[in-house]
Amino acid sequence: MGLLTSKLGGLVPSEARNGNFQVPPTIVVSDTDSSASEHQGSRTELRRSSVYSTIDLVPQLEHYDISLPNRQMRSRPSLEVLRSSYGQSEGDVEVPDKELGAVSAQDITQEGSAVKEKEPIRFGWVTGVMIRCMLNIWGVILFLRLSWITSRAGILLTWLIVAMSVLVTSITALSISAIATNGKVISGGAYFMISRSLGPEIGGPIGAVFSFANALACALNTVGFAEVVRDLMQEFDVVMVDAINDVRIVGVITVTVLLFVSLAGMEWESKAQYLFFITLLVSFANYLVGTVIPPKVEKQAQGIFGYSGDIFVENLTPDWRGTNFFQMFAIFFPSAIGILSGANISGDLKDPATAIPKGTLMAIFGTTVSYIVIPVTVGACVLRDASGNISDMMTGNNTDDCVGLGCAHGWNFTKCIQLENCEYGLNTNTKVLGQLSGFYYLITAGVFAASLSSALGFLVSAPKVFQCLCRDNIYPYIGFFAKGYGKNEEPLRAYLLCYLIAVAFILIAELNTIAALISNFFLCSYSLINFSCFYASTTNSPGWRPAFHYYSKWTALFGAVISVVLMFLFTWWAALITFTIIFLLFGYVNFKKPTVNWGSSVQAGTYNMALSYSVWLSGVEDHVKNFRPQCLVMTGPPNQRPALVDFVGSFTKHISLMICGDIIMEQDKHARPHDATDMLVKWMNKRKVRSFYSPFTADSIRVGARHLLQASGLGKLKPNTLVLGFKANWRESSPESIDDYINTIYDTFDANYCLCILRMMDGLDVSEQLDSEVNQAFELDESAENEQHKSPETESGEHIVSLHITALFFALYYCLRLAPSPLAAPADDLSDGGDDVQNKTVFQNDQGKKTIDVYWIADDGGLTLLVPYLLTRRKRWHRSKIRVFILGDEQNQEEGRKEMIALLKKFRLDCSNVTVITDSERSPNPKNLCRFVESVAPFRLHSEPHEGDSVNETKQSAPWKISDKEFEAFRLKSESKVRLNEIIRRNSQHAALVLVSLPVPHRDCTSALFMAWMDTLTCGLHCPVVLIRGNQQNVLTFYCQ
Repeated sequence: MGLLTSKLGGLVPSEARNGNFQVPPTIVVSDTDSSASEHQGSRTELRRSSVYSTIDLVPQLEHYDISLPNRQMRSRPSLEVLRSSYGQSEGDVEVPDKELGAVSAQDITQEGSAVKEKEPIRFGWVTGVMIRCMLNIWGVILFLRLSWITSRAGILLTWLIVAMSVLVTSITALSISAIATNGKVISGGAYFMISRSLGPEIGGPIGAVFSFANALACALNTVGFAEVVRDLMQEFDVVMVDAINDVRIVGVITVTVLLFVSLAGMEWESKAQYLFFITLLVSFANYLVGTVIPPKVEKQAQGIFGYSGDIFVENLTPDWRGTNFFQMFAIFFPSAIGILSGANISGDLKDPATAIPKGTLMAIFGTTVSYIVIPVTVGACVLRDASGNISDMMTGNNTDDCVGLGCAHGWNFTKCIQLENCEYGLNTNTKVLGQLSGFYYLITAGVFAASLSSALGFLVSAPKVFQCLCRDNIYPYIGFFAKGYGKNEEPLRAYLLCYLIAVAFILIAELNTIAALISNFFLCSYSLINFSCFYASTTNSPGWRPAFHYYSKWTALFGAVISVVLMFLFTWWAALITFTIIFLLFGYVNFKKPTVNWGSSVQAGTYNMALSYSVWLSGVEDHVKNFRPQCLVMTGPPNQRPALVDFVGSFTKHISLMICGDIIMEQDKHARPHDATDMLVKWMNKRKVRSFYSPFTADSIRVGARHLLQASGLGKLKPNTLVLGFKANWRESSPESIDDYINTIYDTFDANYCLCILRMMDGLDVSEQLDSEVNQAFELDESAENEQHKSPETESGEHIVSLHITALFFALYYCLRLAPSPLAAPADDLSDGGDDVQNKTVFQNDQGKKTIDVYWIADDGGLTLLVPYLLTRRKRWHRSKIRVFILGDEQNQEEGRKEMIALLKKFRLDCSNVTVITDSERSPNPKNLCRFVESVAPFRLHSEPHEGDSVNETKQSAPWKISDKEFEAFRLKSESKVRLNEIIRRNSQHAALVLVSLPVPHRDCTSALFMAWMDTLTCGLHCPVVLIRGNQQNVLTFYCQ
């Protein structure tokens, strides 16, 4: 096969034929400099193409590995590139570098030189996980407390304690193995696993608590080591200050030395762990050998008699002496907290997915054997109580006054047993393993190795976990500790922080308090790890595909529950402290909502719940009591009409469905930024609007709205109400635009949908302030209310609430947000509205004690009353009173008012302010009527008696024209609209919101005339006006069933 060197980004196929078989061509990307290609550091990439096309590549690992650095990442060619290649010669297709992941010659040279550098240290499953976990599980409790626990709980119950601990840790290890093999695990250990499974809300608190717990565990083991050193010094009569201060001094010196070992790098730290591991194995062997060596008289005086059946039987059962089972369990359990030590350094492992399961499970098995062997061997060789005095040896066979099992072995320990001051034996002597062993100081070396290895392991784990937490930017002010140094990205700053925390608790020197907190912190982590595995398994997410199959979601759930139970059984106050810290940290993350997306199982669970409930809801019949106004809001880009978004959000948030529809003209879709949808969704989230955003490409607003009405929603979660902005510039608009707008209203009624039309006197559209392009076909509202069309009453009494005060800052913020992105043009600004500034609308203000005036002119089923009621349930509107205006005659005015009040009470609506309008049939003011006639004059089609044929022809070519016949036929309806507007302006000048029943347009009514009616009904008011109409079906009822 010949190889042809291509220029940067070029594609040169290399073909070979063998009979009828054609080898797929290979794409070669290499240095343009031939000498550089011969250099050891240069890199030549062979990229095999498929049989379909020379640029259509076969599957490759680099296409899926998102953890690679940017200069090493590769992306497959886009569909646009693949489609464009079929229309021309494939060799002539210019493919951008980023499409095929080509790298520059400079990058290749730099990468080649980087190969010379020494690779970061990576560990296998033995060194990185098994040995590390075993050393952390073999702690000071093994040597200093296990024999004492055996004396109190007995051999059998000690085995039960060990078995229960192993059960919890084994289940957790299985869960860790499943999570660790469900994808690539980087640094961060348990925090990384939990946060990527349950999201930042749970992962963040656990990361902080788990890091702190590891720092405390380092302090605990250091203090344990310091106490052994102090006791050893006292044996040689060496005292520096006093007992407590000696522990502090030795502890601080020890943790400082461990810090320097850690700072030296993982290579030195691993060598130290090897030394500790060998020391522990020698110490165990020394102990087992000592159990079979016949004891001398000195050892017998200390209660050590070698293997004896009666001693074994005596120590099988418990002798609590003021303690209980769970106290012993709580003391022992911290020895099992080391199972996460290997997972905590997952970033330093060669293959975490293989090393973590294998190493962790093998470590649990090995340490479990030791924890089972030691209780039975020490319980078969040592008495519970012994004096240590050689003079207590019995010289005769008289055992009448002798008490205890020592009598059968020729020793009388009766005095110390009765006085409860025996200094030796399992019950009081914590050094019994050393005394039983072959060489005492080898056990002391084992204690040193166990405590120091555990302290060193936790000192390394805590900074690694905390560094990963800091890099995720979940909490403020901790990014300083995220920086890594060297080829292993060592968290030196986090090391120093962990060191300071450890020193602080070493100076306190309260082991019992530290141990209680540590147990609860680790149990909380175990609980969440198991719950993560259980929850991920129950979501049935296609992304949950762990390579480790030996787990069960039910055992994981059991492990989660038993861990929480043990937290409270061990130390209830420490459990409360732990959960309080977790909830506080959880509340902060939940409030801040960090912008991270890790594909957590919570997302998968939410999808499952939404899907299940949607399917279930589809089988439920609709009922009037459960009616909710589910709104399709034709906002266009939502950030350009914030008032329309805020109005609908005011009565749908946490109540019903809201969809923001954006109809994009065919000619404008190519100019739309590719990430416009994401930016608009971010804008709504920042504004705390609970709404979906649905863009749709169409030739006109009518076609787009019709399709959105039919296709939006899912099952019963479908819109039943269309919300539009009022077309305030209708007089200047083209007749086709008006016809398109009115026909959308007609289509809404034909589809049996409810309808709301919002009019703001200063307009809805803020696109001019944003300096962005506007979809002209969807320009439903803007501040184009010409002064020549305003009434004298409006000019004198209207106080417009300006929404443009923050326009300059808003536009500036948009520019700043888009500045880092070269792909978005300022003219197409659709950014998320900013972190600090958003256009404020009247619907975001507290309305105080203003009124909501409802002109219930026509019975539409009750939607006209339901919407204002839902508004008053909001904090900003809850002090507003609803006033209802109905039509009636003067003779039956009071009777009509009482009937309406009775109906409202049956509807359980808190509204007793009802006004009956009795002068609606009066003639309107001539000036106002004249203004209405002038508004429709440009759309009139005047006819003369002798021009009948030409009028008909004009009407056919311009159906929006209003003929004299049509104008006369609808004259009374027009006058009633003018008169009703006069009544509204008279009564509602100071209202916060006005709702008016929208007249249903007659099929013979032209679009211009109906537009003029809506304009007349809503003009002259400073407050927002809503034209609203239900679909003539009940949305209110006063019946229970």
